[in-house]
Amino acid sequence: MNLEDIKIRTGLLPGDIGYIIYMHGHLYQREYGYGIQFDIYVATGLVEFSKNYDSNKDRVWICEHNNKIIGSLLLVHRDETAQLRYFILDPGYRGIGLGKKLMNLYIDFLKDRNYKSSFLWTTHELSTAANLYTRYGFRLTEEKNSDSFGKSIIEQRYDLFLK
Repeated sequence: MNLEDIKIRTGLLPGDIGYIIYMHGHLYQREYGYGIQFDIYVATGLVEFSKNYDSNKDRVWICEHNNKIIGSLLLVHRDETAQLRYFILDPGYRGIGLGKKLMNLYIDFLKDRNYKSSFLWTTHELSTAANLYTRYGFRLTEEKNSDSFGKSIIEQRYDLFLK
């Protein structure tokens, strides 16, 4: 398996939103024990994204291999800043550089659209993802205890400020 085998598209197709919700719910339950509340959180955010989508400000990257979705990343406009959301990779496709490629695409779009900053929310359990974010200049700026996803977690906000 290598990056050349993976197609990355930037348009939503019928079924994509449901599949991204499924991927998050399934993987986060299996890997971190999150409950149905997490599915609802992801579904709500994806509905908001699709209703407010502006091709000049927003972007979706859908990763496919053999016509199957294996990952996603969204850039959601929030006034003058951008939010990184729904970054997920099927475990079988981790470690091949796909996460780095998606982050490069994200940063390039961020700069191309003249965003001055970006932020994301994650949890303390996703340390590998946090390491990737910090390599791209994101810094931990806020933490709060939460029971939002059916278990006790620490939600973490990371911010990136561009020059």
